[in-house]
Amino acid sequence: MKPLPPLLLSLALAACAAPATRVPAVSQPVAIPYTNIGLERVVGADAAGLAKLFGQPDADVREGSARKLQYSSGICVLDAYLYPKDGGEPKVTYVDAREPDGSAIDRASCVAALVRRDGGR
Repeated sequence: MKPLPPLLLSLALAACAAPATRVPAVSQPVAIPYTNIGLERVVGADAAGLAKLFGQPDADVREGSARKLQYSSGICVLDAYLYPKDGGEPKVTYVDAREPDGSAIDRASCVAALVRRDGGR
């Protein structure tokens, strides 16, 4: 019997090897849409409107013409950022929310919880 050429020997040995295993694809995290649904009473409001809705803020931070009003309860902390537009009165353009420990919470749920605190103030 004649020996196999090296190329054929390599192919023969490769055929005996275990089948290649597929590495599962790593799934990308699903982006949660960032909407203003449920924030209609807050986005676009001025400081007086927020006071009617939530009462007096727990913190009032001013930096230049920008202002941050913070409201908190045992459920969440809400930061409302007010900026003037075209020289007008500052209005809420952005809202952020978190649980008291810093964990994420839905912004609209936080607004609803704050409206209900202390009878809605």
